[in-house]
Order: sequence, then C-alpha cells, then structure tokens
Amino acid sequence: MRNMHSRWRLLIVFAVVFALAAACGDDDDGPTASDGFSQSAGEAEEPAIEVEESVAGEEEIADPEPAEETEEAPAADEPRALADLTWEELIAQAQEEGEVAWFQWFLQPRFREVVEAFEEEYGIEVVVPDGTFDANHDKFLAELGRETGDIDILSTWPPFIEESEVQEVFTPLLSPDLDILITEFNNIDSEGHGAAFWGNQTGLGYNPDLVSEDELPQTIEQMEAWMQANPKQFGISDPAGGGSGPSFILAVIRTLAGDSDAYFDAEFDAAAVESWGVAWEWFNNNRDLFVVTASNADSVTRLNDGEFVIVPTYEDLLFGLQVDGAISRDLKFYVPEWGSPGGRNFVVIPQNAPHPAAAQLFVHWLTSAETQTTLNNVFGSSPTHPEADDSNSLIPAEQRALQTFWPADAYYDYLSEQFVEQVLN
Repeated sequence: MRNMHSRWRLLIVFAVVFALAAACGDDDDGPTASDGFSQSAGEAEEPAIEVEESVAGEEEIADPEPAEETEEAPAADEPRALADLTWEELIAQAQEEGEVAWFQWFLQPRFREVVEAFEEEYGIEVVVPDGTFDANHDKFLAELGRETGDIDILSTWPPFIEESEVQEVFTPLLSPDLDILITEFNNIDSEGHGAAFWGNQTGLGYNPDLVSEDELPQTIEQMEAWMQANPKQFGISDPAGGGSGPSFILAVIRTLAGDSDAYFDAEFDAAAVESWGVAWEWFNNNRDLFVVTASNADSVTRLNDGEFVIVPTYEDLLFGLQVDGAISRDLKFYVPEWGSPGGRNFVVIPQNAPHPAAAQLFVHWLTSAETQTTLNNVFGSSPTHPEADDSNSLIPAEQRALQTFWPADAYYDYLSEQFVEQVLN
C-alpha cells in the first residue's frame, strides 16, 4: 500500500482547495430591517384614530385600546461547541446522536464483533462498512466540499496525515487520555487531530521444531551463514506482495550501506542511495540460498507447511492466522538484534462528520487501555495506550524496543523497484 501514496499528495491538495473555495464563496446580501415594508420608519403614516358618535350626537374621540403586552420568546440556545462540554455532556450528546460510522479498511468482520462492547456500554450503533484503504480515502477526499459527509471516523496511517492540511480537514480530538496517547509517529505529528489505535511489527517467524532459539540469526552476517548451512530454507515476499520482504531488504541496506536521515525525507535524494549497490550485490551473491514468495501470507503458509524454517513476517499477521486456526500455534516470532520496522495505524475525525460527539466518544473508547488490551488479545496488535496489557503479544517488551521506522514513500518505492530490477530480473 505504501507505493500508492505518491498520488495522495495531489489528490489531497486539490480536494482541500476545492473545499476551501466552496466555503469561502461570495455571500449574498442579507435582508435589511425594512424588507417587506413599503415605507421607511420616517415616512410611516400616523395611526388612524377611531371616532365614535356620542349619545347626544356629538363626536367623541375614542381612547385607543391599549396594545396587548406580549412576552418576547426566549432566543433559542446556540449549540455549544463540543470542546466546551464536560465529558459527561459529550457522552449524553453522543447517545442522542445514536450512531457512528467507522470507515476501517482491514479485518472489518472481526471489528464488527469487537465494537459490540461499545454498543452495549453506550447504546450507540457502530457501522463498519466494507471498503478498501483506497476506496475509503477516495470517499473522504470526495466529501471534503460537503457540509456533512458520511464518515465519522477514518482509519488511516501517518503518511496520509502528513500529506493533509490537518487543521482544515480533521477535528481536534477531545479524549481525556489525549496527552498520553500516540498522536505522532516517525516524525509525523497529527497536532492532536489523530491517535494511533493499532500497532504492527515486522520481524522473523520461525519453526521452533527446526531451529532452536539460540541458533536464530541476530545479525545479517549470521543470517548469511545460516542460509549457507540451510539453503532454500529462508523465504521472503516479493515487494509487490506486502511489506514483510521489504522489511528484510531494508535491514540489509541499513547494515551494509548504512543508515541516513535522508531516508525519512519526503523529497528523494539520489545521493542518499548511491551506496545501496552493496545490498543488491549481497542478495545476488546469495540468490541460490533464499526463495522469493508471492506475498506475506504465502510466506507464512509455506512456513507452516514446513517448506521454510524462517521467514520475514508481521507479528499481527502470524497471530491472527494462529487464532483463526489457519496455521500452527507452535510457530514463533522474534525481532532480531538488527532491528525491524513497525508501524502505527491512526484514526481521525473529519470536520464534516455527521455524528461528531459519537465520533469523539468512539475514538476515546477505541484507544483506551481496556480496548487496546482487547485488541492485543484478539488480534495480536501492539497496544498504543501505555496502560494496556500486552502480555498476549508474540514478543516481549525488550524486543519491541528494537522497532525501527519505515523509510519515506519515495525511498520505500525505490527499494522495492531496485530489488526487482537488480535481483529478481
């Protein structure tokens, strides 16, 4: 999915400009105070005086009847901004709204089961539509010019937030836990407009029946020696089939060509990748020792079948397949000492969300310690709330500290393209 986002930058710019133009159009002149009257106040006629005929035939000027006093209707209360409400008042308004739509792009059937706890606690219906990452984000961009859209909460990732005008398109989050939640990641700051709800980690899955823990490679040099002793027992996914393969490719680049701050810059610097040739040389020298698989899932399936002993994979992918009974629970996962990239998925609230209070309440619930513990138990995702229990994870806390960052899109795309061109072709 990473290589899709070069086009998001242009889409977001056009969408935001369109929305601002729609909001800032010329206002029509409002009605004046004299509309509906034919004369101005200075030209108004004197009120007519009724004349009554007295009993004696004399004309008398009748006293005009006093005008009835009317009470002015109290002005309707202006709706209060959500930020001005107490948390209890916000919950009450959310329950009055009664519904919230969460546009989440993966594991929708399982999440529909998880959110039943929110529905039961607050009496608010949660709608989780089917939709891919691209479809959900295209819809969000298309609705920027509407006063009210269909999306209450959008699941996204930091690069999309970085490419957006957060102040213009997202609503600031109001969760009481906001100060301890993850609102920035990999040098990308949501400015309090987004919060991480899902953590994933790449590393190596392995079959403990075929390799002991003390034999697991911890450096690229050890991995090369292990592959030489166990040819064709290591499988990595094609970059087009997911991020697990690129996570290992990146490790080889970082080890042999060195790290660079440039890898995290949005603008591509050709000088920063001049040394990457040493990585392609390493892969070509060992080309007969590893197998390239079709995808993340293909790697794990073939690990489960005994074809491979070690494969790069995602912690939550391995965990989820084990929970579903698709693969053996005996398979294990670790993060080698060379480090491996991980990510965070975020939720944001569009400024034109149809149920703004319910959206705020749902984001608070989703990122709470209790729900994050549930997600760890159900999906194996790494919690994003510091007080959540992550004891059901496939790795201990000390290995989670080995997490590295993904490079910026331009470098990730170049990495993937060059691996195909220099190694596979």
